[in-house]
Amino acid sequence: MYEEYWGFKEKPFENTPNPHFLYHSQQHEEGLSRLLYVVSEGKGAGLLTGVFGCGKTLLGRTLFKELDRDIYKTAFIANPFLNYSELLMHIAYNLGARDLPQNKQDVLVNVILERLNEILENNMRDGKKTVIVIDEAHVITDRRVWEELRLLLNFQLEDKFLLTLLILGQPELKEMIDSNKQFSQRIAVKFHLGPLNEKETEEYIKHRINVAGRSSSVFAPETIKTIYKKCGGIPRRINHLCDLALFAGFGKNTSIIDEKIIKEVSFDMED
Repeated sequence: MYEEYWGFKEKPFENTPNPHFLYHSQQHEEGLSRLLYVVSEGKGAGLLTGVFGCGKTLLGRTLFKELDRDIYKTAFIANPFLNYSELLMHIAYNLGARDLPQNKQDVLVNVILERLNEILENNMRDGKKTVIVIDEAHVITDRRVWEELRLLLNFQLEDKFLLTLLILGQPELKEMIDSNKQFSQRIAVKFHLGPLNEKETEEYIKHRINVAGRSSSVFAPETIKTIYKKCGGIPRRINHLCDLALFAGFGKNTSIIDEKIIKEVSFDMED
């Protein structure tokens, strides 16, 4: 609605995991490089945690975009709030299995695991690497699900894993993983993604504005500190506040987003 008014080619602050808008802060860059290391070196598993809205899913999507489809077979599980057999079915289907039972009563975990093993071995023979990403993994509370995920890492040869499992979730996920010693010991890399600092918040806002097609700033310099304090350096909250501010500025026919507009639109935001 306001894109043309502000001179954007697209909205700069949409809360969608679009790799096109990834801001390469030092920690986001390090998080991405660690995930890429786990994948490229064929490690068994990697763990990425972070507070709500800090960019975990965006890093996962960015990683997927960078993987060569001629080399990697991938499955991205965005909603793992499933029982253990449903989750395994979902993984198998995303990796290409099409001859799976549709009736829940007919689902046998050992059958699904056999199909997964076939897929993984076929991928290896074809020179492909298999990568599975479990996003929002902190919602998994069933210990049987974690046990089945651990068993997936038993699919290996003497010198290599047949798959790489990347687990993404909120901070409590690390404690859940650490409480399962057998699973935790299979994780090659663990990394925590925190909020942006004030300087990074300023750079983040400028970055998204530039990517959206405008070279000059829309936000007055004095607004950055207020945005940072209100949003705590959380990208999702920054996006929400900045989007509301741009819409309000458009409605007021203003040429720049000033402190008054930021305070107005942030008044109703949850702390």
